[in-house]
This record gives sequence, C-alpha cells and structure tokens, in this order.
Amino acid sequence: MGGGDVPGVHDRLVADYFADEPLYADAMFRRHFRMSRRLFLWIADDVSRIDPIFTLRFDARGKRGFTTLHKCTAAICQLAYGTTTDTWDEYLKRSERTARECLYNFCKCVVKLYNKKYLRKPNASDVQKLYQFHEQNHDFPGMLGSIDSMHWAQQNCPNAWRGQFTRDDHGHPTIMLKAVGSQDLWIWHAFFDVPGSNNDINVIH
Repeated sequence: MGGGDVPGVHDRLVADYFADEPLYADAMFRRHFRMSRRLFLWIADDVSRIDPIFTLRFDARGKRGFTTLHKCTAAICQLAYGTTTDTWDEYLKRSERTARECLYNFCKCVVKLYNKKYLRKPNASDVQKLYQFHEQNHDFPGMLGSIDSMHWAQQNCPNAWRGQFTRDDHGHPTIMLKAVGSQDLWIWHAFFDVPGSNNDINVIH
C-alpha cells in the first residue's frame, strides 16, 4: 500500500483507543468501531499473520509505513460507518487510495480467515440452536438473529441508473448491503440490494 506513516498518527491512535488507559473507554470504543477492543485486536492480529500488507514495513528509502493498527482502523471505520474512503483523512492522515486498498485487502483476509466458521449457510441443527438461544435468553421464539443494513456509495454508477439507486436521504447513488448476524458473530445471510421494494421479509426469502 502506498504512502508513509505521518509522525505521531500511530501514537495518537494508541493513546486514543489502545493504551492501558485510553482516552476513549470501552463503551466509546464499541460505539466508534461497532465492536469491542478485544475483538478488534484479535482480528488485527489474525490479518497481520496471513497478509504482510498489514504489518509495519519500511520502503526502499527506509521510510516508515503504516502500522497494523492504523491499517485495520482505516478499513474497519469504513465498514462500521459505511462511509467513503476519504472520510477519515484528517484523523488517520493517509490517502484515499491507501484507505481503499486497506478496505479491499482487509475484506479478503476476513473472508479467508473466517469463511468456514462464520460465513457458511446454517444447517437444520444450527437453526434450532439459534431458536433455542433467543427463546431462552430473550423469551423470543422463532428468532434467528438481527438484521441490519448499510449504504455503499456508487461512485461509478452509470447515468442511466442514477435515478434508481439514489434516495432522497443520501442524494447520491448507493447500493445497500443487508446482513443478518447471530449473537456469536456468525454472519449467516448477506444481500446486496437492487432497485425496488426490499424489506426485512422478502430479503430473507
């Protein structure tokens, strides 16, 4: 990934979120990243082990590159907020291209790492266990998990399609990702929206 680390950015990131006594406590960390600090560090450690892109490297001039925490933060912030690649420029001090590459490679690593366990289709036994969990813990029979959605900006949307993919609350073409996850972080359904009526009922079907 192109670009080099700006002095002080990694230290500020650590002081804000990853120090022994960070500026933002656990509750705020979860709010900002949509996950716990422990889970974030677990994923960051996993992706850095299978892909050297996520490790700290130096270029031919000896210039320091971005750290694992910096690269994973760039990717996860985009996923957590569904924002464009340049949204976090001021805080993370890296280019739009680098942010896009972080996101792309991060998603590839996550699929490679967790596909067999968390991205597979549920069988009859899995579904029954999910039913039992929600009924025992929430008195909610017949519940499989939580459904949520996010909008991804379509920068290269053809002009002929812009009207179909543009909503009043966004003002630019987007495509919606709907996903269903269970309490054990198992993403068992994902669906990219197409124009038309797509609600929680017909998406599942």
